[in-house]
Amino acid sequence: MDTLKTGVAWLDRLMPEGLPLHTSTLLTGPGGSGKPLIGDNFVAAWLRAGGSAVFMSLQYPSTDFISESLKTVAGLNLQEYEDKVAFISLDASLDGMEPPQGNIIKANVVKPDVWDAALEQACSMVPAGGPGIMVFGSALNLLLFSPTYEDAILKKMETVLREDKRYTYVFSVSTTAKKEKIARMEAIADNLIITRSEKEPFRLYMRVVRMKGVPFLDEEIQVPIPPKSLAHVKEIAEHSRKRVIPQISKI
Repeated sequence: MDTLKTGVAWLDRLMPEGLPLHTSTLLTGPGGSGKPLIGDNFVAAWLRAGGSAVFMSLQYPSTDFISESLKTVAGLNLQEYEDKVAFISLDASLDGMEPPQGNIIKANVVKPDVWDAALEQACSMVPAGGPGIMVFGSALNLLLFSPTYEDAILKKMETVLREDKRYTYVFSVSTTAKKEKIARMEAIADNLIITRSEKEPFRLYMRVVRMKGVPFLDEEIQVPIPPKSLAHVKEIAEHSRKRVIPQISKI
C-alpha cells in the first residue's frame, strides 16, 4: 500500500510507514482539545509532497485561521501553495452553493447533495499530482445539529469514510455531543486516532487505535504542540459553537 510519511518525528514514530493513501482517517475527542492541529501535520506533509488539499473546516470563521494554524503548528506558509488548495466554507443561510470566489466556495454542506456538489467543484479546482488530493474536514460534528438533515448527512459522512477511495480523507469530529452517532463513524473509518486533553497547563494527548494495512504503535503520547496554540483552538471551538450551531439548528 502506498503511504506518506509526515516527516514529523512524533507522528512517524507512531506511524513508521506513514499514512496510507486513499484511505479515511478519523480524529475524535472532546471539543476544543486540538484535534485539527494533528490534522494540520498531515496536510502540511501532503502539500510538501506535491499533493493538493481541499479544506472543509467548519469551526473557522475565515480561511485566515487555517493559514495561521498551519503556520504555527507545521511551519507551513499556505500562500506558497495557493494553486494547490481550495476551501469549502459553510454558509448555512444558502439553499445550495455559490460560484467560487477565487479558491473559496461558500456552500450549505449540511445538505448531502450540496456536500457532493461543493466537494466535486473544489476538487476540480486543484491539480491531482503527487499523492493526489487530501480532503481535510474539521468540526464536521457540527453538521449533526440540523434537525432535518442530521441522519442524511451522517449517512453521507459514513459513506465517504467507508467507500470513497478517490481521495485521501482526514476528518476531525468532537465527541462532546452526538456521541452515539460519532461512534458509528469511528467504527467504519479506515484509520482511527483518539485524543484527549488536560488543563492547567493545557496538554493534548493522542493514540492511534487503528490503521489500514500498515503497522502502527498503539501508545498514548503527549502531542508536542505549544499550550498557547491549544488554547487558541479552544477559543475558536467555543466561537463556532456559539455562531454555527444556532444556524445549523434552524435547518
